[in-house]
Amino acid sequence: MSTPIPRPPGIPLLGNIFDIDPNNTWWSLKTLAEKYGEIFQISVLGHRIVFVASAALAEEICDEKRFRKYVGGPVIEIRAAVHDALFTAFHHEESWGVAHRIIAPQLSPEAVACHFDAVSQCTDELISKWKGIGSQNQIRPLNDLQRLALEVTVLTLFGKKLNCLHGPDHPMLLAMEESTSEAIKRPTRPKLLNWLVYGGKLKRATKTMRNFAAELLQERKACGPDDTRRDLLWRLMNVKDPETGKALSESQIIDEIVTMPIGSSTAPCAISAGILFLLQNPDALVRARDEIDAVVGDGPLRQDHVAQLPYVAGVVRETLRLSCAAPGFNIEPVPRPGDESPVLLAGGKYQVAHNQAMIIVLAGVNRDPAVFEKPLEFRPERMMGDAFEKLPDGVKKWFGNGKRECIGKHWAWEFLVVVMAKLIREVDFEMVNPNYELKQDGWFNIRPVDFEVRVKPRRQ
Repeated sequence: MSTPIPRPPGIPLLGNIFDIDPNNTWWSLKTLAEKYGEIFQISVLGHRIVFVASAALAEEICDEKRFRKYVGGPVIEIRAAVHDALFTAFHHEESWGVAHRIIAPQLSPEAVACHFDAVSQCTDELISKWKGIGSQNQIRPLNDLQRLALEVTVLTLFGKKLNCLHGPDHPMLLAMEESTSEAIKRPTRPKLLNWLVYGGKLKRATKTMRNFAAELLQERKACGPDDTRRDLLWRLMNVKDPETGKALSESQIIDEIVTMPIGSSTAPCAISAGILFLLQNPDALVRARDEIDAVVGDGPLRQDHVAQLPYVAGVVRETLRLSCAAPGFNIEPVPRPGDESPVLLAGGKYQVAHNQAMIIVLAGVNRDPAVFEKPLEFRPERMMGDAFEKLPDGVKKWFGNGKRECIGKHWAWEFLVVVMAKLIREVDFEMVNPNYELKQDGWFNIRPVDFEVRVKPRRQ
């Protein structure tokens, strides 16, 4: 006999609507995971959702023979902006395979290694900015790191230098924030309310993002056939799918241009959290700096150094584990035509409906005490070498899973390691509030709330 999946009590008709803060959904789910354990469920406006928060169950439902990505809820809402792009395409839509086969070669490990100089130079610009703001500064590092991520994304993938590290926030940053926040909130509201009151917010953000992408596309078209850049934008415009022979339409190119900055927005959230973790664990900061100094010496950081920094890699992985910058992803059972029997989990301990949507809550999975000793502690060494290899796959899902995992995971890794290494090497940080404790909010990404530091050149 199966064990009932626990659920907060809720109230009639509305269900558990008050157990989830629509302005901080993922923190609410983290809190519920801490209370209810490896699996729990809620009901909102009659809609039932199951959440998985243990490594073992996460690994089980990442078995692509039994389960697949669920395209629903907030992912459906963001289709208003990017239609059937990589992140939002339904399984039956041919567009996913066409776009994936066109894009993937440009985001392979070998291809993203060629971006090193651009990532490094843009990071140098940010460090120079921070070194020039005086010793009494007080900043939220996330703000500038978001600018950096957009700058690097557009430069490396679409060949344009935005120069957005200075001046007012780029309109794309605000539009990304507004579109993803609205996409998260819309499923929790009555449809009529979304249409009457909130519809304009998503439409305005969508228009801004798509206009930005269209301008990038038109600028490249204007360069003509003599343009020698062979970046992702070139592939989107010129390469046909080797399997079907199909090319992307102009609207589909714009879809993918908009998708990439939204996807890369998790990276600055992780780095901001990483700065906090290192400040809270000064021994880890010293060890990371010693490794960088030993490997790099007095010269500049080079691409070949990236693979020679195992402790820095451990810092990045441990940061991804604890920050959960990409906080989770949706899973559903693979349809079984003619079979509507319940799906069994954990060897029959739990059962869910044949079509039940489930969400993996990484804030629970990544802190599973069955896997990690003292899971709340920041320990980069457990993310290195044999220790890392021996961890179950369920706690390595920072970029999603399987066929539908993040296509930009190699780009993200290069960005995270290079930026983190350069900041550790060249910048000293000091918390404005030494007693600051991590709290996060966010939408398709989550980030530290009100985390402020003072920055200055590193003391040698």
